[in-house]
Amino acid sequence: MRSIIALLIAALLLVHIQVRAQTAPTPTPAPTKSSVPYVENGDERQVLDIYAPPNAKDLPVVFWIHGGGWQAGDKSDVKLKPQWFMDHGFVFVSTNYRLWPGVDMGTLTRDVAKSFGWVHKHIAEYGGNPQRVLVGGHSAGAQLAAILSTDERYLKAEGVSFDVLLGCVPVDGDTYDVPAMIETAETRLRVHGFPPPKQGHRIKFGDTPEKHKDFSAVTHIASGKGIPPFLILYVNDHPDTSIQAQRLAAVLKEAGIASTLFGAKETNHVKLNDNLGLADDPATKALGEFVGTVMRK
Repeated sequence: MRSIIALLIAALLLVHIQVRAQTAPTPTPAPTKSSVPYVENGDERQVLDIYAPPNAKDLPVVFWIHGGGWQAGDKSDVKLKPQWFMDHGFVFVSTNYRLWPGVDMGTLTRDVAKSFGWVHKHIAEYGGNPQRVLVGGHSAGAQLAAILSTDERYLKAEGVSFDVLLGCVPVDGDTYDVPAMIETAETRLRVHGFPPPKQGHRIKFGDTPEKHKDFSAVTHIASGKGIPPFLILYVNDHPDTSIQAQRLAAVLKEAGIASTLFGAKETNHVKLNDNLGLADDPATKALGEFVGTVMRK
């Protein structure tokens, strides 16, 4: 009897180990090239990481922008994404940028554009195709990805046009329409008797209505500009990111620009981003379908 119980326990342990092996996330691979400066004699944060598959040649490129409220975060916070994209035939680039309040939002955004400009000039050296770039980012990085893909002035200043963009994947951003987000957040506090936040969006984006509007992707969306298709990922039950995602999609649709909305359920702001790349993750499935579509471009 004891031997039978021991065999059953051993079998259960083996199944447990196998299940864990199947579901355990793949660790982030080491970059092919780490902390590459994209500005000569620049700041320590004006650097990027490159992840390239072995023998990469003429592969499409992902340009990823980290989140952190524009005042924190790092290019290394990519979890499963580099491996997932490399497995799908991409070179993956993750960039840092100088942070608020050390620099203002315009300077911060121009840092991201300068990083993109460096990638456009040099990524062929790592097996990437500079004419086929997918832009993405999480949270604050979602706002930056969206503005980079709708306000042509930033890339134009680096000698790059929208023609090189395969698509844009903003993940759970809340500031595609900055004035609307400011009004929402401040009204929520005001009706409950609280003052506006000391470091809220009103301050971060420059404290003038003109600047708030100018940093909003929805302001710059128009037909005929070459704006790429969008996959807008968001947490389905988050009141701010969900309505901002729908607002962005509506403006894109009005301009005749292809967009796909995916509201992820039973997740949160951090988990949605971290789980991109998991085999059984619904948002990853949506990402795979989007990538398959834009790759035919």
